[in-house]
Amino acid sequence: TSLRRVILDNGVVRTMDPSLPTAGALAIAGDRIAGAVGTHEHALPTPERVDLRGRCVIPGLADAHVHFPTWSLARRDVRLDGAASLAEALDRVRAHRRRGAWVRGTGWRDAAWAEKPHRAALDEVTGEAPAALWSKDYHSLWLNSAALERARGDLDVEGGVVERDARGEPTGILREESAWRFRERFVTVSEDEWVSATREGIRLANERGVTSIHDKDGWLGAHAIFGRIHEREGLTLRVWQSLPHEKLPELAALGLRSRLGDEFLRLGYLKAFMDGTLGSQTAWLTDGSGVVITSGEQLAEIVRAAAAAGWPLAVHAIGDAANRAALDAFESTRAAWEPLGLRHRVEHCQCLDPADLPRFASLGVACSVQFSHAPSDRDLAERFWPERLEGAYAFRSLLASGAVVANGSDAPVEELDPLAGVRAGVRRTLDERPAWRPQETLTVEQALAASTTAPAWLAGDERRRGRLLPGLLADLVVLSRDPVACPLDELESVEVVAVMVGGRWVVNPPPWD
Repeated sequence: TSLRRVILDNGVVRTMDPSLPTAGALAIAGDRIAGAVGTHEHALPTPERVDLRGRCVIPGLADAHVHFPTWSLARRDVRLDGAASLAEALDRVRAHRRRGAWVRGTGWRDAAWAEKPHRAALDEVTGEAPAALWSKDYHSLWLNSAALERARGDLDVEGGVVERDARGEPTGILREESAWRFRERFVTVSEDEWVSATREGIRLANERGVTSIHDKDGWLGAHAIFGRIHEREGLTLRVWQSLPHEKLPELAALGLRSRLGDEFLRLGYLKAFMDGTLGSQTAWLTDGSGVVITSGEQLAEIVRAAAAAGWPLAVHAIGDAANRAALDAFESTRAAWEPLGLRHRVEHCQCLDPADLPRFASLGVACSVQFSHAPSDRDLAERFWPERLEGAYAFRSLLASGAVVANGSDAPVEELDPLAGVRAGVRRTLDERPAWRPQETLTVEQALAASTTAPAWLAGDERRRGRLLPGLLADLVVLSRDPVACPLDELESVEVVAVMVGGRWVVNPPPWD
């Protein structure tokens, strides 16, 4: 059968390629771009013509750091984002209709609360049902007494924090490894529920212009969750899947390597953690504070073993000491991984010593950041890192140094919404206040590149997607207006009209009004 041929005409096509930044029309044949041209007259014979009526076409948007099944499931849980007090958080828990055995929730941030979260307060609104509520950064877990009883006192693990009162009793707050271990052992969710929630999440992500993700939920078997959806009805999202670095011996024994898979679901990279977070005050800083989850020496061993088995690393590092230790590890192991062309990355890069900032580009280690974290975290950063702001959320400086900067949402920490991420990178404010540290604001083109071409490069896919060029996959988003030509104070008016993945409309096929 002949390929389906489509021409998108009479609009602005932003190819994200400097050789032809804009075009007036885009030709598609099957699942590939056939050409970006000035008008449809140069295009394919007898195509289906779609009149854009001045709308803008960009490559499909990528989320380079998302906990996708976790975000999808969290959409069904108690949402505590923006709760201004303990009482408000408890009111939301009280009003929530539970689905399943556990009361689950996400999003609390207690830095400005007069009263701190405690198991006794949670007991009053949850009763006999076990409750587990994640903090906004997903590094602290708030439990009630019924949940704590499940562990029977077995809470202390290396790399974890168990908060205790004056009598030595757990307050109900677990941090870092203690929180994650508790979740794995006790907060059970059936695979059917994971699959159902993830299916809903994929639909919503597509509606927001997302056509590919770098997923961080390898620890919970996300590959199997996506695999079930892929086998049954096919994915409309290209997944570059992480796995915990602790799984490396099993992966190596099976001969599994990065990039195994198909056009939609592939093994990607190994994830490791250096430290905690700003919100939980567990970021590893050069003053010695914070939680050290992996030392620089340990990371160097992990990098060498991963390179020998053909895997790139994604390393969570928030604090300046954590980022320095990660860079030191990549530098000391460079001879092992550089000849293999492995594209390592540091996740977050939130607080850098300015002296370390140029090292990402010189080492060839990418920065996987979250533009939305800057306006969201500004108050916390100014409170806890007043002496460290010069190297905090330094997105423009990292780009200027030559580093590859890829943008993600870290959903469910922030909402999975790439256009909101672009606005955060460009405006660096969420309210009426001026831009926070405006010298680090980005242009719209830079923010879009971090959400299209950079994630594709990180996944080794720069010759398959991320730009609208002949031969690349026809993954694209039709926007209501051109964000590059739009006044900055009108960026919120730019909306997703339609989405195509692999030459097939997956959101709102034309014609449009």
